[in-house]
Amino acid sequence: MLISQILKDKPTQGILSVKPGTKVAAAAALLSEKRIGAVIVTEDGTRPLGILSERDIVRELGRRGTTCMEDVVDDLMTAELITCKPGDRAIEVLQQMTEKRFRHMPVMEGDEMIGLVSIGDVVKARLDELSRQAEDLKNMIMGY
Repeated sequence: MLISQILKDKPTQGILSVKPGTKVAAAAALLSEKRIGAVIVTEDGTRPLGILSERDIVRELGRRGTTCMEDVVDDLMTAELITCKPGDRAIEVLQQMTEKRFRHMPVMEGDEMIGLVSIGDVVKARLDELSRQAEDLKNMIMGY
């Protein structure tokens, strides 16, 4: 399965983002409200400057306490993004996320971000694909 298919099958389209300079507290409120694990930091909605995850926030909370909530997202975000393309295979993206221990990956088409996939999206797609393959094999063996 390709990343483009995962994006097409996602129930919610679009990318939630915040602008540089946004307070971490506001980003955390957005993560909580939308029940998501990461938000893209971008000026224009298409060119990601970084990603801020719940893990980034929790790590700083553990180090410094609640004072980090007054910081801006630029201070906590991961600026060196690892991205994928719509034509990438889901299994390869899953391997990369697992090996590098992160859970969200922007999907880029050239210089433009067209989506965001989570490890949950990729795992679900892979499980669906395996289930279809198993059903096809069963039908082939049973003569359907």
